[in-house]
Amino acid sequence: MNNIRQYIQTHEAKMLDDLFSLIRIPSISAQPEHRADMLACARRWKQLLLEAGVDSAEVMSSEGNPIVFAQKRVDPQAQTVLVYAHYDVMPAEPLELWTTPPFQPEVRDGRIWARGADDDKGQSFIQVKAFEYLTRHNLLGSNVKFLFEGEEEIGSPSLEAFCQEHKELLKADIILVSDTSMLASDLPSLTTGLRGLAYWEVEVTGPNRDLHSGHFGGAVANPINVLCWLIARLTDADGRITVPGFYRDVQEVPTAEREMIAAIPFDERAYKAAIGVKQLFGEKGYSTLERNSCRPSFDVCGIWGGYTGEGAKTVLPSKAYAKLSCRLVPNQDHHHISQLVADYLQSIAPESVQVKVTPLHGGQGYVCPITLPAYRAAEQGFEKAFGKKPLAVRRGGSIPIIATFEQVLGIKTILMGFGLEADAIHSPNENFSLDIFRKAVEAVIEFYTAFSACPTKKG
Repeated sequence: MNNIRQYIQTHEAKMLDDLFSLIRIPSISAQPEHRADMLACARRWKQLLLEAGVDSAEVMSSEGNPIVFAQKRVDPQAQTVLVYAHYDVMPAEPLELWTTPPFQPEVRDGRIWARGADDDKGQSFIQVKAFEYLTRHNLLGSNVKFLFEGEEEIGSPSLEAFCQEHKELLKADIILVSDTSMLASDLPSLTTGLRGLAYWEVEVTGPNRDLHSGHFGGAVANPINVLCWLIARLTDADGRITVPGFYRDVQEVPTAEREMIAAIPFDERAYKAAIGVKQLFGEKGYSTLERNSCRPSFDVCGIWGGYTGEGAKTVLPSKAYAKLSCRLVPNQDHHHISQLVADYLQSIAPESVQVKVTPLHGGQGYVCPITLPAYRAAEQGFEKAFGKKPLAVRRGGSIPIIATFEQVLGIKTILMGFGLEADAIHSPNENFSLDIFRKAVEAVIEFYTAFSACPTKKG
């Protein structure tokens, strides 16, 4: 057993105790009643970072929840890694679907079960424990800064302003994030791209009150009918989005990357069985893995209106609502797309109703060049810990703050995540594999070793 694995084994009980102390704090940013828990969690992180060996750590104010900043300087001439993570978690409801209480962590069947076990307390804890090992053994060859926020699960509304205000404090050569996933436990992967996001709420108003569907049906436009008609015209039979100008900035996936995607092991039959569908659907001309990672998409995330209670009520409703989203690819500006879709819906809306389109939030996509020295260092870290070179994959999800880091701070991000689909993040019974936790700590340690050997830009 190598020294790293021996260290992890020897200190695992203490590591889990520390991690569980974070998990027990219900730091749910979406629920105002947990505001005190947000501060408590930030303060606990500050304490753990100091114990891990940082020179300084502080809980800083923002426009929203507090931000934890810590740093360790080893050499003014060395490169600096900025570790980003979030300490807020998703709401745990529905609570009745949890096998054990969500904020009472438990180890069972080789996995940690709790809200935040993976996303993102477990994964951020990996970063801190790797740093702790390097510091205690005088092996840290890079300066390290930590930036932990408490609003990622609600779109990081305060972090961009914080970054703008503290550009000098956050200066670094690379940002390292563990908040993504791998293809499988035996198939490590590095995320090289994320899709952007645009999100709207649409309100369609017809008559000034709910009407009797017998007296008025067929004579007055039904807002729910019109809303469905509008939504149906946003895509065509081939799965393409019909909004004029939508694909203007979409770059075709290079042949070399399509070949790399095609080489990823993918069992379509198992994929369909896992989600309970008989047939897949998406943009014509692209594979499933291309459609859900490097092509845009459109989805209705919610739709409601009229009477939805038990039994029948013959009503022609006054209003209907829907929440819509588009996943975007790099080069698509979410502000531009948001306006395009809003204008298009207004342009095709009949005069029989009034349509209001409200943009809710959005974010840019991101691509990480696989030629970056830090990316190569992450590859080496995975290979040493997991025994095989990680695949480079784009992901269909969005982490809008990653693009913001590049725009505001001018720094690229390495997405070195260790989650699995089976971890059920955002769902009841979230969990995280102890075996992957151990390997992940080793992988991050090896990343720093390789990155410290990279030539610096400094003269």
